[in-house]
Amino acid sequence: MALNPQYEAIGKGFVQQYYAVFDDPTQRGNLVNLYGAENSFMTFEGTQLQGAAKIMEKLNSLQFQKINRIITGVDSQPMFDGGILINVLGRLQTDEDPPHPFCQIFVLKPLGTSFYVQHDIFRLGIHDSV
Repeated sequence: MALNPQYEAIGKGFVQQYYAVFDDPTQRGNLVNLYGAENSFMTFEGTQLQGAAKIMEKLNSLQFQKINRIITGVDSQPMFDGGILINVLGRLQTDEDPPHPFCQIFVLKPLGTSFYVQHDIFRLGIHDSV
């Protein structure tokens, strides 16, 4: 499979779509359609999850209702198997908590004429310091 020449546009479009759905608690459950039943992995704040059901269990357990997100960077790279690697950098505020920097990495894999999220790593930029 060749490198996807549309990788930047696909990466930016995916990020816009993903966060529009994630940031609306009434729509968040629809993210299940972006993950593979068994062949998707997520690391959420250090917790490893595999498969759409486990990933959605985690996402649906999040208690916050209000999200204010500022995306400051989206970097995408084509992969040799036709996939796309996406790195997202930004600031995230949930409910009345203070805003925190965050980083999220996605690996999109081709599936027919579309893509699914094979890998998803999310981490807030909070550092424990003594």
